[in-house]
Amino acid sequence: MRIDAHHHLWDLTRRAQPWMDGPWADPIRRSYALGDLTPHLTEHGVGGTILVQSSSSYEETAELLAVGAEQGPVAGVVGWADLTDPALGEVLAAPPAGLVGIRHQVQDEPDPDWLVRPDVLRGLGVLADAGLVYDLLVTPREMPAAHTAVRALPQLSFVLDHAAKPAVARGEWEPWAAAITALAGLPNVSCKLSGLVTEADWDGWRPQQILPYARHVLEAFGPDRVMFGSDWPVCTLAAGYEDVVALAESATCRLGAAERSAVFGGTAGRVYGVAVA
Repeated sequence: MRIDAHHHLWDLTRRAQPWMDGPWADPIRRSYALGDLTPHLTEHGVGGTILVQSSSSYEETAELLAVGAEQGPVAGVVGWADLTDPALGEVLAAPPAGLVGIRHQVQDEPDPDWLVRPDVLRGLGVLADAGLVYDLLVTPREMPAAHTAVRALPQLSFVLDHAAKPAVARGEWEPWAAAITALAGLPNVSCKLSGLVTEADWDGWRPQQILPYARHVLEAFGPDRVMFGSDWPVCTLAAGYEDVVALAESATCRLGAAERSAVFGGTAGRVYGVAVA
């Protein structure tokens, strides 16, 4: 059974999404509920999902957990927590059912070394103690700090979101490719095959422009540490759900059946500790 390891839901009647900071976001500037996604999951044989936060809000995390608690495809939630909070250990002393990980929009922090601040590293250690995964939302700018943080916390499982957002539209390869290879050398990090279409030219991308980046991720991490994610509905800025699935299938077409199974479900199930019926 396939797992979509990365998608979002949001309700703009409850709260704004600050990252929607310009006209570029107008096509997705509406609320998205699970019912909007379900037909796509059914069409592509996706039996479970990982629902990921999109705002720095404990309230949003609680709402996402409520969605996950209902009968449906959400197998786990990656929520938000304040990693700099000295009381984070108390906040996460008993993680709520369904919470499998924590994420923060590190890419939006002014300091590219935010991840290696002492208070942040302490917070990441709390996540390890709580048995949670940490999703890394970074760009090539923050990759050196991400490498340092992953190396400093071998007891914590990290997942790199969107392959660190390479500049596909500009055709840039380095320093992204070398940073991916270096990060993949650390055994406690996996990578999501997600978010690449929105790093390409939204109106004119072609699979052959994106596939080299996807295949580099697969070569560096290996299928047992790569997981498919749609990044829906953000992906719809550039491509439909079916296009994102087709890209991932093309990227993995040279793999054996067991390796493809890992990318499309096994890796996510193991890393996040979720089971899909």
